[in-house]
Amino acid sequence: MTFKLPALPYEYVALEPYIDSETMHLHHDKHHKTYVTKLNAALAKHPDLAGKSLHDLLTHIDDLPENLQTPVRNNAGGHANHSFFWRILTPNAPEAPTGELLERIEARFGKFKTFQEAFTEAALGVFGSGWAWLVIDQNGELQIMTTPNQDSPLMSRNRPLLGLDVWEHAYYLKYQNNRIDYIENFWKMINWPLVAELL
Repeated sequence: MTFKLPALPYEYVALEPYIDSETMHLHHDKHHKTYVTKLNAALAKHPDLAGKSLHDLLTHIDDLPENLQTPVRNNAGGHANHSFFWRILTPNAPEAPTGELLERIEARFGKFKTFQEAFTEAALGVFGSGWAWLVIDQNGELQIMTTPNQDSPLMSRNRPLLGLDVWEHAYYLKYQNNRIDYIENFWKMINWPLVAELL
């Protein structure tokens, strides 16, 4: 089994003006594709792992051969993170979640705006490259967390509901060093119905 680059669930221009088509081509066609290519190359040397899912590889990363752990961390993580990221973005996104998802967010964080502020602060606080996440932890509670580089929440047994890529390649062509503007526009692209399904 080899992993494949998933198609975007919308056109490259669909998220404009918040993410431009040039960035989407670069991010999906180059960066994400590279993670897939390198992951397949690393796993080709370990036929005993054929058929393992991204979830299996990442949740049991400590059980892998030591020389495979870093390639899986970087490339399976990158593949899983990006595959997730494309799905939770959408054109014509609703402004906020509703129903049980909103109730859970408000029960955990207070007002929805308070959650947004905490998530934004976490994303701004990522030093260098990484991700900000809303996850369900092992106790079934909502938590905001960050991961460096392409580490996945799955590696710490957390289930992602929402993720924001804050690597510079995700926003630099349009926003340059203004990560805050990119994060603020992220709230205008979230596929809240899908996040609710993931909950």
